[in-house]
Amino acid sequence: MAQRRQHRRTAAPGAPYPEALAAFGERVRLTTPRQWDAPTPCADWSVRELVNHLTGEQLWIPELLMGATISEVGSRFDGDVLGDDPVTAWTEAADAARDAFAVPGATELTVHLSFGDVSGQYYLDQLTTDLVIHSWDLAEAIGRRTRLPAELVDFALGEFAGYGDLSGSGLFDPPLPVPDDAGPQTRLLALTGRRDRP
Repeated sequence: MAQRRQHRRTAAPGAPYPEALAAFGERVRLTTPRQWDAPTPCADWSVRELVNHLTGEQLWIPELLMGATISEVGSRFDGDVLGDDPVTAWTEAADAARDAFAVPGATELTVHLSFGDVSGQYYLDQLTTDLVIHSWDLAEAIGRRTRLPAELVDFALGEFAGYGDLSGSGLFDPPLPVPDDAGPQTRLLALTGRRDRP
């Protein structure tokens, strides 16, 4: 999601980022030792690879909020960042990222992403949405807590609603049809090519 285009309004302040971190973290802690190699709805990622992706994403945050560029950070967070204790690695990265965004004025900073400069608020919105979608991916992979908090679903749905077919980004499968009376989570997942559980 780091390459999503900025062709819409910036979401209002108050993205539920801490809640999104907590939702993903809960599912990380529910993962059993035998499930780390299990497949996920992200076809190219196992559970461990999915958690590694989100952990790496959080590790970037303090650096980018301090003004670093992609080239300055370089390959520091490439490869495996989970080590022998994925739960601790995730928790420490999430705590540091949450603290970085808690600094007054963080959402007003300019963040240098791979596709250009964006506001801290835009970056926060993007990260929150990514966490919401991947929380469901992880939950589906481990078979636990697949119903996401309504606040998170509503936020992510609002972010995605104006984008149409997201598959053009190369980050999602084509959207799936849903009934007119489908609930918010079902509609959100369908926009990203995912099929919600009944």
